Amino acid sequence: MRRRLLSLAAVLAVGLAGCSSAPLPDNLRAKSSHEAAHAAATTAPSATVSRPPDVPLRAGERFVEVRLPGAYTPTAPTPTATDDYRCFLLDPHLGTDQLVSGVDIRPDNAALVHHVIVSRVEPEGIAQAEQLDSADPGDGWTCFGGSGIQGIGVNLDDADWVGAWAPGGGERVMADDIGIPLRAGGRLVVQMHYNLLAGSGTDRSTVRLRVSEAAGSRKKALDTMLLPAPVELPCRENRTAGLCARVVSVADVSRRFEERPATADLLHLLCGPVVPGPVQSCTRTVREKGTIRAVAGHMHLLGRSITVDVDKGTDRARRVLDIASWDFDDQGSIPLEKPVGVAPGDRITVTCRHDQALRDLLPAFAGQKERYVVWGEGTTDEMCLGIVLLTRP
Repeated sequence: MRRRLLSLAAVLAVGLAGCSSAPLPDNLRAKSSHEAAHAAATTAPSATVSRPPDVPLRAGERFVEVRLPGAYTPTAPTPTATDDYRCFLLDPHLGTDQLVSGVDIRPDNAALVHHVIVSRVEPEGIAQAEQLDSADPGDGWTCFGGSGIQGIGVNLDDADWVGAWAPGGGERVMADDIGIPLRAGGRLVVQMHYNLLAGSGTDRSTVRLRVSEAAGSRKKALDTMLLPAPVELPCRENRTAGLCARVVSVADVSRRFEERPATADLLHLLCGPVVPGPVQSCTRTVREKGTIRAVAGHMHLLGRSITVDVDKGTDRARRVLDIASWDFDDQGSIPLEKPVGVAPGDRITVTCRHDQALRDLLPAFAGQKERYVVWGEGTTDEMCLGIVLLTRP
């Protein structure tokens, strides 16, 4: 279960600690602009999104760049599906241990790319990754629900993420006292989520790492803690027929993404019983002492707001993320002005609010019947994910 839950975020767009963040634009305007970009791709396959300016290299840093092996044409697994998840094994050719202080993911065809996740593969996991690659025709392999590599995504408290991208993403440069470790001889798995609502096209995206030598460095390792929560959004007017019935909707998501059992059900083993409603949350207990440096959230197009709280409801409560108006086009992490320490036994809660009314306003839902919305990996499905970036002592 834990491996699938981590990859779910399939998420998602983690920025890196120490970056700055722009003010959030209007929620609905941002959602509409994202849909417009996808619509434009049918006539302009090379459509791109605006990027933040490059940050110069700092002392001891260099860039390492990897690119998808060739131009990939996304295809849906079924005639009614609109999403393709594809994993690619890439070699950064690292001869010594390195620390990553920035990740710049550059979609080649931004209109088709919903999000990108880059994970590290330790040297001992390369053989399994190569088997997955060779067993699937063409470059890469289909990877709904996770890369399939044992060891990637098994621990929500210390995810193997190196970086991620979603609309609004660019290089997020870390503070100069932290970095993500990469071992010599290791590889990267780049999971691409393609949204086919834009039509056909090809993509050959690039990942550029900002690295420095680990030997002799005083930097602290930056870890990623993932906080998934259920989505249980009923149809309006208490409708329960067809896809407005939870059991029918869950079965549909399970079929489209070959999930057995469905992630929508597995999440309740982690977060508690099913309680339908627009607001959902999940609380997890901290296992190791750490210092939160930055926080991000991830939802899709029906998202309205997301928060992350430490020890919510107590006299020690601290809110570390508060996005009152969700903007799909700005999912970068938000660094904390004052890092927040956490200790074993502290509880961290993610809370999301979704809204069925947004489907009446967004082009992505045109022609779709209303449905009971649960966690799903498609663009018009939903997610609720908190992403906490922290250092350990």
